[in-house]
Amino acid sequence: MLKHSSKFISVLATLAILWHTNGDSQTRDLGGTGKLLDGIAAIVNDGVVLRSEVNLQLEAVIANFENQQGQLPPKNVIESQVLENLIIKRIQLQRAERLGIRIPDEVLNSAITNVAVKNNVSFAEFPQVLAEEGIDYEAYRQELREQLTIDQLRQRDVASRILVSPSELESFLILQKDRDALNFDYDLSHILITVSSSASVKQIENAENLIHDIYQRVVNGENFTTLAVEFSQGQQNLNGGRLGWLKGEQLPTIFVQAATQLEKGEVSQPFRNSSGFHLILLHDFKGMEPILQDQIRVRHILIKTNEILDDDAAKEKLKTIRDQIINDGDFGAIAAAVSEDPGSAQEGGDMGWTGSGFFVPEFEAVAYAMEDDEISEPFKSRYGWHVIQ
Repeated sequence: MLKHSSKFISVLATLAILWHTNGDSQTRDLGGTGKLLDGIAAIVNDGVVLRSEVNLQLEAVIANFENQQGQLPPKNVIESQVLENLIIKRIQLQRAERLGIRIPDEVLNSAITNVAVKNNVSFAEFPQVLAEEGIDYEAYRQELREQLTIDQLRQRDVASRILVSPSELESFLILQKDRDALNFDYDLSHILITVSSSASVKQIENAENLIHDIYQRVVNGENFTTLAVEFSQGQQNLNGGRLGWLKGEQLPTIFVQAATQLEKGEVSQPFRNSSGFHLILLHDFKGMEPILQDQIRVRHILIKTNEILDDDAAKEKLKTIRDQIINDGDFGAIAAAVSEDPGSAQEGGDMGWTGSGFFVPEFEAVAYAMEDDEISEPFKSRYGWHVIQ
């Protein structure tokens, strides 16, 4: 943990030089005849954060504040938070790449389809809807892919640290019956003041004083969202600390305990856990009965058409591949070698456990009609030609 912290500090240490001098030096190098198209805001290991990324994120945060009619913190405060968040994001994406975490096109397109449905449009219509809002579709896809990648990285990190003994599992199942609060959904905002494990007594005292000061300012009528952007060190600070709707089981127990004591619109007393000091604001909550969902686990091989390979050729190619799988019996090895879905190919085509509605209808119709271990005939979806098992 200390190595990561030291590396992060070293990155930030070079930041001031890059942030304040890089733009001027590049402009001088261009002389009077060139035009500066972009600049480097920070160097993060073997990658960079561009000034254009910082500016775009800064504009989005400011626009969001104006829409919420919140009091805007000083621009340099927002700018600093934006840059720090982009650096953390770049580090997370680099780590995900080293671990081989990639989002298959099927998963990405399914996520976009869900967003489109919530906006009452089809997948095909969604790019036009984004264009009308001034949002580039390819940039939106890339941003969403990065968000899904980071989510998978966090899930892997959590899973790798979980070790549950049979006795612990039994105790949990007994206690679970009495934990009605976990069956509710909570719409929360959050302010975090971090405290490291090596913090001195004075540092802990300063953090505690700060969180109590923030709490008193909220009680006195100041805007929680504004204070979250200015002071919070949580991952959603630039969104005013808004966590959105989360199930009780997704939240730390201490958060659920605090939330259940609140009325809608009420802010909690400051509380502390291993991460630091917290405040939460309860916007709303709703009950939720447990839902059992049928899931399937499939793996697939994707062949895409192009100027050279038309539908007929792609289908014939997959027929040959299917025959090879049936004769050799190694779907995973062949998927890794020939599938054109980069996210699942390295996993032998494995798409993991998924519920109804995750895949596009033409893919799902074939998958749910199959028996265990059956290999489908080649079929076409909007993304190309598939064989699935």
